[in-house]
Amino acid sequence: MLRIEGNDLAYNCAGMKRRSFVQAGLLGFGGLTMADLLRARAAQGPTKSANLPTSQPANDRAVILIWLDGGPSQLETYDPKPEAAPEYRGPFGVVPTNVPGIRLSETLPLQAKHMGKMVIIPSVHHDNGDHFAAAHWMLTGYFGSTAVNLPQMFPSVGSIISKMHGPNNPKLPAYVGVPAAESVYLFPGYQGAAYLGGQYQPFDADLEHRYLGANAKTKIGTPKLFTDAGARARLIKRSPMLTSFDTLRRQFDVTPALQNMDKYQQRATEFLLSDDVRKAFDLDAEDKKVAERYGDAPWCRYTLLARRLVEAGVTFVTVDMPHWDDHDNLKEAIAPKCATMDRAVASLLQDLQERSLLDRVLVVVMGEFGRTPKLNKGLPDLGRNIPGRDHWGNAVSVMMAGGGLKTGGVVGRTNERAEHPVDRPFKPADILATIYHQLGIDPSLELFDRIGRPIPILKEGAPIREIV
Repeated sequence: MLRIEGNDLAYNCAGMKRRSFVQAGLLGFGGLTMADLLRARAAQGPTKSANLPTSQPANDRAVILIWLDGGPSQLETYDPKPEAAPEYRGPFGVVPTNVPGIRLSETLPLQAKHMGKMVIIPSVHHDNGDHFAAAHWMLTGYFGSTAVNLPQMFPSVGSIISKMHGPNNPKLPAYVGVPAAESVYLFPGYQGAAYLGGQYQPFDADLEHRYLGANAKTKIGTPKLFTDAGARARLIKRSPMLTSFDTLRRQFDVTPALQNMDKYQQRATEFLLSDDVRKAFDLDAEDKKVAERYGDAPWCRYTLLARRLVEAGVTFVTVDMPHWDDHDNLKEAIAPKCATMDRAVASLLQDLQERSLLDRVLVVVMGEFGRTPKLNKGLPDLGRNIPGRDHWGNAVSVMMAGGGLKTGGVVGRTNERAEHPVDRPFKPADILATIYHQLGIDPSLELFDRIGRPIPILKEGAPIREIV
């Protein structure tokens, strides 16, 4: 967020009082700003290689997390069971992939063509059907927050990476949410920093368009934060100043008064005014042929933005794809979401490969849990009697691709009805340990909570040996 507080549009920087300043950056707990982030990082010193074991030096790898908020069905995505009885296998068939013997749900025909770049882990489980507990567990590796105790207990994978690895380009943030990081309707929810502090919160790219559906008609271009459109006023809700971004740039370029601002506020301002940042977020500048491959759906456009960001030097980007909580009318509800997600992910994998980025960028697709293997009877209390699936934490499918992993296979297996793992069961911490391993982060390292207690990045879990 960029907020310019003041009383008169004619004021330039020389005329601003101390309370009238440029506040740039993260929507963190307590309103922490980008200036606070820079102060904190200066106080703690460099983090790029700090505390990393010598056996795993820091690298320039990046992560794109496709977060399917609400919990996608494993049977309708990565773990179909075509031989199961109809009340388990559901309304869709399967499609062969480009790896012999591996099939995906017919809802994912485009990803099926890229199976050689992917690895499916269908045997993740935490055995919890609470949206909040499950999301916290998947995103942090810890059981902690629940529906009756919502505040985030442990830092997210994105925030850990932001602290332990930092940005691949020091002129860009380490951790970005597109359009905004969230889980279970909470922003940033369990994708936040918890006790690490607001300087490791995600930088949200486009709060104006958060929580859009798969096929919303909203046209997604360069986030308004990085344009000079008059619509910037909607992002500066508390300010009467409607001046354009380019006007601000001209003012800052010609006046020496910016030098008199707190040096960290100055650096925060320069961050948002820098060409590196503007270019990275300039979605409208993308090659038209590439943009056409992704398509116009918001989820696809934000996935394209994620690729621009990691290519420019952001280390961790989370792409929010919400609304997967399909308790009834499964066929009608999940098909359009799968189609959009399928196009976004397949386009991303092809794009990364063509740009020689696939080995550097790790793509992860997951939600907080799977769905009940046996179809329910819909929601008859609401007069909706078309079957769907309920919450199920006993079998969660995760897809990973690129990032230096050994791909083109499936690790783990559920039973014939996708009810629970029967081979190589994994916990959420195993997924996160694999991500950390690929970025050169030792998950046994201890961080300190708000009262100074040492807490390991992960207290359980290990990188998945078959793929690292």
